[in-house]
Amino acid sequence: MTDIRPIQLEGITPARPLIIAGPCSAETEDRVLDTAHQLAAAGVRIFRAGIWKPRTKPGGFEGVGAAGFPWLARVKEETGMLTATEVANRAHVTEALDAGTDILWLGTRTTANPFAVQEIADAIADYGADIPVFVKNPVSPDLELWIGAFERLYNAGIHRLGAIHRGFSVYGRHIYRNMPQWHIPIELRRRFPDMTMLCDPSRIGGKREFIAPLSQQALDMGFDGLIIESHCHPECAWSDKEQQVTPVQLGQILSSLVLRDSDVATESLALLRRQIDELDDELLDVLNRRMAVSRQIGIYKREHRMPVVQIGRHDEIMQKRLAAAAEMGMSPDFMRTVLSAIHEESVRQQIEKSGQQ
Repeated sequence: MTDIRPIQLEGITPARPLIIAGPCSAETEDRVLDTAHQLAAAGVRIFRAGIWKPRTKPGGFEGVGAAGFPWLARVKEETGMLTATEVANRAHVTEALDAGTDILWLGTRTTANPFAVQEIADAIADYGADIPVFVKNPVSPDLELWIGAFERLYNAGIHRLGAIHRGFSVYGRHIYRNMPQWHIPIELRRRFPDMTMLCDPSRIGGKREFIAPLSQQALDMGFDGLIIESHCHPECAWSDKEQQVTPVQLGQILSSLVLRDSDVATESLALLRRQIDELDDELLDVLNRRMAVSRQIGIYKREHRMPVVQIGRHDEIMQKRLAAAAEMGMSPDFMRTVLSAIHEESVRQQIEKSGQQ
């Protein structure tokens, strides 16, 4: 994908941040128009609304369907805003394009289905539309699956592509609805530096109080913009009410954001980065020496017919190290991930030395 074009839209300045906002779902014409007019007054130029809503379980509100497109047409006519919506199959693409929708996006469940992505790519190509398409990350933290979705669209002739980072689903209860795992979109940006990348703090956080800090964090990491759920009456929303903010609240959030110049490099910053490089080298050296000891342990266990994995010892190490990390101000989840990875590699090397399979 050598010719991905940054998404630039007519009448909208390319300066960061690009903001797309609107309700999770288009519910009624009155609510759509009320929200749109308030957002336009707050300076938002792109209006989003879910026409179709893929839900985790049946029985919930799944969108009004194509009946909502005349409402989006009124939004364009009355406010001058561009419109964006999610599509999940060929019929959605055709109806959205027939209605004059300006931007399409693929949802996280769609991105995880290569057949659905290919169907959408073919539908856009068959329609002959030169339209920007954003792709949300898949449900699971699978970068190659995400890239595969872009490749299917690109190979169909769609080169105005953008990414939306909305976090990844993990089992259990966590502070965020979807874990950011920032290293995955950062790696996507490293591979495709010209691709427009937005963050969806509404989906990541799952609660409106997380939207502002997550938005700032995303901009600090070089994201090009944000896609945020905003509703005229969030408490009455028919879907995901907890993660939507009013247009007034959104305006306050946007006005509080700080844009930092990523091109500014100072001597002090360069010195700090050199320190990081040196510390990384030290970490690698320590890990190498630790693995050497693990290999010696593997030989000892082989000679004395001992099992490689000893759960009691593993639990003891984990508890002690987590406690020490907490005293140092480090996240227990982070340290547990690091220790688990080190233990897994240690076991692998011990197995090699012990000859156990």
